[in-house]
Amino acid sequence: MIVNNYSSRKTVILTIFFITGIIFLIKLFYLQVIDSRYKLSSQNNVLRYVTQYPARGMVYDRNGKLLVYNEAAYDLMVIPGQVKQHDTLEFCSLLGIEIQAFKERLQLARRHSRYRPSVFLDQISKEDYSLIIEKMYRFPGFYFQSRTLRKYPLPIAAHILGDIGEVNPSDIEKNPYYKSGDYIGKSGIEKFYEKEIRGKKGLKVVMVDVYNREKGSFQDGIFDTLPENGQSLVLGIDRELQAYGELLMKNKTGSIVAIEPVSGEILALVSSPTFDPNLLVGRVRGQHYRMLQEDSIKPLINRAIAGTYPPGSTFKMINALVALQEGAITENSYFSCQGKGSQPIKCTHSHTSPLALKEAIEQSCNPYFWNTFRSILNNPKYNNQKKAFENWNKIMHRFGLGQRFNTDIPFEVSGNIPSRNYFDKVYRNSWNALTVRSLSIGQGEILVTPIQLANLAALIGNRGYYYLPHLLREIEDDTTKQKKLYQRIESGVEGRHFDVVREAMLDVFEGSHGTARRYFLESIRAAGKTGTVQNPHGKDHSMFMAFAPYDRPGIAIAVVVENAGYGSTWAAPIASLMMEKYLTDSISRPMVEKTILEGNLNNN
Repeated sequence: MIVNNYSSRKTVILTIFFITGIIFLIKLFYLQVIDSRYKLSSQNNVLRYVTQYPARGMVYDRNGKLLVYNEAAYDLMVIPGQVKQHDTLEFCSLLGIEIQAFKERLQLARRHSRYRPSVFLDQISKEDYSLIIEKMYRFPGFYFQSRTLRKYPLPIAAHILGDIGEVNPSDIEKNPYYKSGDYIGKSGIEKFYEKEIRGKKGLKVVMVDVYNREKGSFQDGIFDTLPENGQSLVLGIDRELQAYGELLMKNKTGSIVAIEPVSGEILALVSSPTFDPNLLVGRVRGQHYRMLQEDSIKPLINRAIAGTYPPGSTFKMINALVALQEGAITENSYFSCQGKGSQPIKCTHSHTSPLALKEAIEQSCNPYFWNTFRSILNNPKYNNQKKAFENWNKIMHRFGLGQRFNTDIPFEVSGNIPSRNYFDKVYRNSWNALTVRSLSIGQGEILVTPIQLANLAALIGNRGYYYLPHLLREIEDDTTKQKKLYQRIESGVEGRHFDVVREAMLDVFEGSHGTARRYFLESIRAAGKTGTVQNPHGKDHSMFMAFAPYDRPGIAIAVVVENAGYGSTWAAPIASLMMEKYLTDSISRPMVEKTILEGNLNNN
């Protein structure tokens, strides 16, 4: 007879139930006491997750003077699923919007998500915020989120500083750091140094009651993260010099670029016409941007880095330096000039003939530099004009022409130095020095930007080298990035060849026939070169490049005034005033200043 032992089975089953119960109790304890994720999920309807936006880094000039700072502002957020019946007319009146706009904004937020917050109205000023916040409890589903707006103590340097705007889908796709409603640098320094200047977002979890009022931080803030403010920037710009340059260029079209030769730091980058950077701040940014975009005087164009011009007579010295380096001429090489009767390039005026290099620069003699250019291409060591031209082209690029500097200069263009391949194509391989003779006097296919022209002045002042032009001087708590900007570039032309060119540029101010002698500076020895640039669309452009002081240059400058005539009429006096202002912090020639300030060339 078989006896079943059911008691042992009962023990096993009870043990299994007991162990299972223990496991469930442990899990329940873990979920309720240790792991708060489910608790948080159940409380989502009374918790608000608020992004803590960091303050963007401030921007200073080289002397520690403020260029950009932050001011408190607020975004009105909405969670569509929590919006209840309320007085829509009162709400719209409070916000200063139309009822139709309210409906459209709410519908857009619903399409985004009914249960996640999105921006309903952005960049509300602190003054408007203080009036609205007291009544917000009447409007469930809406709340404020703080952020900052950029402010500019002086209405200057708009093209340098740039602006910020709301991210678009492309920005979000490129960088997961950004979410809808975030802001990003759109142009200028704000765009180039976005990563350094933006900081790092934080998060705050707060409890709210049924009336949408904040009741305090959730669990004493253990889930909160603090924002990290952006790094501040120090630029090489001199705020006072920038403001003075913009004042001098008022009612004129053109640009001024000033560079510190010993560092490549940009001291002033003036484009005229310009605009107040405060116009592109806040909710009116889009409206003002369209207004500026449609303006016939094109204030959004940064002519200092995007304007391209034939360099005219300022280019003659560059051809002279190449000829000296290649042994095509010496400083004592003489060429004759028959004034306006000269062929194949006539001179603009009569003067002593024949003349040597120094006098040719001072007199800006066209035939002399045609003969210089022809000597470069006929150099016997190449035994081929096209090979000699290829070498000329390479030296032009070493001078920083026909290419971008590729530092932190926004939207820079390269200008143009024509290549052998270009001429081979245009003239079907049948061309020579005579065919391209306009290059000898800085006309024809050559195009330079004002910043390239200022850099040439720095290169000549330094006797053969330059530092890449750049805007940044220093980043807060970071010494690596700015060091990369201070790159010294050698031109390939020996320093001794610059002596005669520099002396000739000195005579432009100090010589009896110098084209800028009327703007001679008593306290500063300055060297320069005028340029009157042919303009097929109207009156010639006035151009000037210079550096000072002569022995140890502290500033190199280029000025272009469009449709203004001779280089000595407008560009030269503007450059001399800028150099005096920067080096002495004063102006000793009030009548020259008065003439420039009162000049209105845009009505001509």
